[in-house]
Amino acid sequence: DLVLLPTPMQALASVLETHGPVLKSRHMVACCKGVDLATGRGPSAIIAESCTGVVPAVLTGPSFAADIARGLPTALTLACADAKAGIALQERLSTPTLRLYRSSDTVGAELGGALKNVMAIAAGIVIGTGLGESARAALITRGFAEMQRFAQSYGAEPETLAGLSGFGDLVLTCTSQQSRNFGYGVALGRNTWFDPEITVEGAATARAVAAIARARGIDMPVTQSVAQVIDGHRSIEEAVKILLSRPLKEE
Repeated sequence: DLVLLPTPMQALASVLETHGPVLKSRHMVACCKGVDLATGRGPSAIIAESCTGVVPAVLTGPSFAADIARGLPTALTLACADAKAGIALQERLSTPTLRLYRSSDTVGAELGGALKNVMAIAAGIVIGTGLGESARAALITRGFAEMQRFAQSYGAEPETLAGLSGFGDLVLTCTSQQSRNFGYGVALGRNTWFDPEITVEGAATARAVAAIARARGIDMPVTQSVAQVIDGHRSIEEAVKILLSRPLKEE
């Protein structure tokens, strides 16, 4: 009666459309991180629309599947708007080495998990082009500010973005070679080949979020730059120059 949905974000809607009748009577927990490119929606909204009556939950946070499979200590956020259902899922999915923290802020949890992938691509570009660790630290910090602005515009709680599903996942994904999004950014920075069969959720998310941010007037310079670079509309050198030449201001 409990289904985890670790499908790529851009495939979630079609999977639910195909299998919705079978899944609708079950508890569904989204394990994908991103924003649907076609609709701009997160996984919980897609689940709720596709499977009427289901209360969706989101499992997200700083983790690599290989670490969890090896039983290494990991902490994640389990977000569910229904408190009773959230408690039950937390108890069922926690293990001696997998510690789940409960949240009712599904929007904040899923946006944290989605937006950090965009920043991981940017961080990979920084390292791949040889801009240095100091530049990566600055990128992570300013990227986190973008994540907060965007998520709070959708009603997310600031505490959610400062937790495991936001800041925690951001740090892991922007600093580890195991991160697919970071590795993709490194390949872009070095202008080397990257396997197109590897799922890079941040690429589609960057495009979707950049479009939403423009429409809603949200200042997202790093996200806009990532979207432009991956689509070939701007070179990395141009993007860096534009970011560094922005007007000086208070932090």
